Amino acid sequence: MSKPVVATLGSHSALDVCRGAKDEGLKTLVVVEKGRDKTYAEYFKSDKKNGCVDEVLYVEKFKDLIKPEFIKILKNKDVIFVPHRSFEVYIQDYEAIEKDFTVPVFGNKFLLRLEERTESPNQYDLLKKAEIKFPKAFKNFQEIDRLVLVKVPEKERTFERAFFLASTPLEFKSKSDELIAGGKITRKSLESAVIEEFVLGVQVNFNFFYSPITDRLELIGTDTRRQTNLDGLIRLPAFYQDQIKDDLDLKYEEAGHIAVTTLESLLEPAFEIGEKFIKVAKAMVPPGVIGPFSLQSVIIPGPPKKEIVVFDVSPRMPGSPGIFATPYSAYLHGQSISMGRRVAIEIKKAIAQKKLSKITT
Repeated sequence: MSKPVVATLGSHSALDVCRGAKDEGLKTLVVVEKGRDKTYAEYFKSDKKNGCVDEVLYVEKFKDLIKPEFIKILKNKDVIFVPHRSFEVYIQDYEAIEKDFTVPVFGNKFLLRLEERTESPNQYDLLKKAEIKFPKAFKNFQEIDRLVLVKVPEKERTFERAFFLASTPLEFKSKSDELIAGGKITRKSLESAVIEEFVLGVQVNFNFFYSPITDRLELIGTDTRRQTNLDGLIRLPAFYQDQIKDDLDLKYEEAGHIAVTTLESLLEPAFEIGEKFIKVAKAMVPPGVIGPFSLQSVIIPGPPKKEIVVFDVSPRMPGSPGIFATPYSAYLHGQSISMGRRVAIEIKKAIAQKKLSKITT
């Protein structure tokens, strides 16, 4: 595989993957669904001067990608596949990803399922073993004794989650009954709800890259989320917030990300957390972390000093292409590098050193 094609699913961070690969002289392919293909097949299609998507592969549904005929096509094209969150969400079958999807995957595909809190082991197990601080989780709503954020699979879009806040068992019951009555969630899905302490602080995603070839942990960039009507609500004066709060169906759906920076005094604690994560992941799910991962965090105040609390883990390509706008990759590499380009650099390095097996599963 001297000239692999870098491929990914047409969603989430596909353009970041493709631009990075093109910048490093690699060919690109995006798997697209019929009817939602123009971004990749038209608007950002490669020509002699512009674009970053060299080829698209059409499927009726993204889930079809794990069918033998499409796996054969990808393998014949010498593809290295870069997974992201939409790949997991649309395939909805970790067993198939691990056993049937025999295309070389950049990263450790066996780590992907840890993102699901319902799996065993999951990200809670990893964070706990690594002694990384994370929000208190409640097994039963009757245990609620503080403000919590409740995450429940939606009724129609099971891959999306409905969110609501509650501070008592009674409030949990009232709000969940309201969502069930409104057809937003089901009583069965409520049984698998995640109930987490709501940690007050500044949200920062630490987007790391670990190279098993050089054994180096790199901070590529930091960002935070922008979330549909939640962002709209917090931009209203308090008077208007109070007026509409009872009628508002609050959404935490991501609409985009913005680059942020952190104090340099927080970089060492962030790297320490990243190193703990890598060490435990290697023992828990060999071969451990390969390439990009994101620790979605809240920075809380002291005393004695500010602290990082990790509330979510993304053991794959993050969804924020704007992280290259932060200065951290440039501090190391001399120029800002996107996560997509960092992936491509690692692929080329592995090819040159004949170590593709160290970066793929």
